[in-house]
Amino acid sequence: MAVPLSQMYTVTKYVLTQKLKGVKRYPLVLMLEPLFRCNLACAGCGKIQYPDHVLDRRLTPEQCWAAAEECGAPIVSIPGGEPLIHPEMATIVKGLVDRKKYVYLCTNAILLERKLDEYRPSKYLTFSVHMDGLRDEHDLAVCRDGVYDVAVKAIKAALKRGHRVTTNTTLFDDANPERVRKFFDEMMALGVEGMMISPGYSYQKAPDQQHFLKRARTRELFTRILSKPKKGWQFNQSPLFLDFLMGRRDYQCTPWGNPTYNVFGWQKPCYLLQDGYAKTFRELMETTEWDHYGTSRNEKCADCMVHCGYEASAVEDTFGTVSGFSRTVKLTLLPTSR
Repeated sequence: MAVPLSQMYTVTKYVLTQKLKGVKRYPLVLMLEPLFRCNLACAGCGKIQYPDHVLDRRLTPEQCWAAAEECGAPIVSIPGGEPLIHPEMATIVKGLVDRKKYVYLCTNAILLERKLDEYRPSKYLTFSVHMDGLRDEHDLAVCRDGVYDVAVKAIKAALKRGHRVTTNTTLFDDANPERVRKFFDEMMALGVEGMMISPGYSYQKAPDQQHFLKRARTRELFTRILSKPKKGWQFNQSPLFLDFLMGRRDYQCTPWGNPTYNVFGWQKPCYLLQDGYAKTFRELMETTEWDHYGTSRNEKCADCMVHCGYEASAVEDTFGTVSGFSRTVKLTLLPTSR
């Protein structure tokens, strides 16, 4: 199973509690960005194009902990930038783990092996390693030769020490379905707990503007990749989100499900768009004009099918409809029935 039972229980209890309280908009995953600085410049990334004085800024551990408490989401994802560059990242993670948050520390793994001594294995901590395909595809995506091999070595080292490890993969228009399926085989053979996949978002600042996916192409590509899944594949995400990527379910995005906090504050409206900032989480929730965003409402959202906008929608479907719940149970117990 790609997600431990304790984590499934915590998330289920949290979602049902929100529903019993009548809360319509609630956070599920806090996207915590302690810095934008990175040690790679990936072709499809639009997150690091800032002047040096911004790239040099860091959130303090206290700011990170306060954001997690203020938000209240049971899961904290730490993207970036490259989080392991942050000199106090181990302290930040320990504080979140002490607060019993399920932490996904996203990393390109260049620094991971040398940093492992700073982290204790815990059911609350997962290293989510950026892997965009097999060796050739991954090294091309991150614009540096040899990174795939470094990441594989780091994954093995982390697993040997008892850490939870998953992979996160962003796919673009040039992805080869058969090569992606072979990549899944290789990652599962390494022993990772599960894999996360998502189409890339068309960042205006990204160096490569040629290979972002349109919505119809996304559905076609993921249908070819995910149909007839192999028995050993484990995905660290909602089965209904994968159905959505294949065009089998239709969702509106729920940007409040993955709120973003970074060096500028609480980002409006989501992890992908920057339409202003709020000083507090409450201000974010109360002042963001949520109805201005979504596939049919905003041209910036037209082709977006990224996990940070739709995973929470899939979870809402799971707990809000009979068909969603039954489909989730079926695919959880019989993942090859897709």
